[in-house]
Amino acid sequence: MKKIGFLSFGHWSDHHAYKTRTASDTLLQSIDLAVAAEEIGLDGAYFRVHHFAAQLASPFPLLSAIGAKTSKIEIGTGVIDMRYENPLYMVEDAGAADLISEGRLQLGISRGSPEQVIDGWRYFGYEPAEGETDADMGRRKAMEFLDKLKGVGFAQPNPYPMFPNPPGLLRLEPYSKGLRERIWWGAASNATAVWAAENGMYLQSSTLKQDESGKPFHIQQAEQIRLYKDAWKKAGHSREPRISVSRSIFALVNDQDRYFFGEETNRVDKIGMIESDKRAIFGRSYAAEPDQLIKELAEDEAIQEADTILLTIPNTLGVDYNVHVLSSILEHVAPGLGWR
Repeated sequence: MKKIGFLSFGHWSDHHAYKTRTASDTLLQSIDLAVAAEEIGLDGAYFRVHHFAAQLASPFPLLSAIGAKTSKIEIGTGVIDMRYENPLYMVEDAGAADLISEGRLQLGISRGSPEQVIDGWRYFGYEPAEGETDADMGRRKAMEFLDKLKGVGFAQPNPYPMFPNPPGLLRLEPYSKGLRERIWWGAASNATAVWAAENGMYLQSSTLKQDESGKPFHIQQAEQIRLYKDAWKKAGHSREPRISVSRSIFALVNDQDRYFFGEETNRVDKIGMIESDKRAIFGRSYAAEPDQLIKELAEDEAIQEADTILLTIPNTLGVDYNVHVLSSILEHVAPGLGWR
């Protein structure tokens, strides 16, 4: 059994073939898709965060709206780039969104990946400290975010406040109990997966990671997950770890599916440079008739190691078609793999 969610990058463009022509289209359709996904039995609605792009950026208004209109589905991100964030303000936003959803938030964060503009976090008013890289800054902010989510008081109260204070140091409000234990780290390397485990974060591993061995993508990702599990066990955490992997998976069950994704069959892993000094491996897409899809996915070692599958969706094709895509996986593929 596995949890199955969708992951949307939230694209929009004034293109004749797009159902999402504007930011408003994308935001409202994201809410509608999450509601529909809950109705068909999906377990999670996750959203990518990118800045300076015609894609979803500020996640908390969207997550709060979805939380208010659903009752069961997990709601999350994959991932928030911490280089752009004020950790304390983010604690307040996340706490409010989690309370609105009654404890269903699953926040994926990371140190960040290459963005649309050079050092975009500088425009947000952030600079690495002396001797830090931007990656160091992202991890430092992540640790501050995790610390403040604990709800422990740290701020000296004003002796003459506008409103009465409780005794002792003050914490950020609203505080949502348990949210600290539902933070995920998007790891692109084996080392950062181990670091995430040591710091009590769940693991999100996408369709891209650093090429650290030259092996096929799913094998490298499975090795990353095993290292994470070992590190989690050594750290002595009292709760069970969770691991998600992202995949582009399309069951070809009608002519429209074949028109959109027929050319995705027989795709292979790709090698590229995500940064000037980092060789990356990009996992293949899966598109086939359901029986063939089941055979191919059964050989994906990383999927076997994970407890959660995030299905990347073509959000620009609209809510109805994406409900069809997700329903096809639930109906024709998941039972044959033991996911349901």
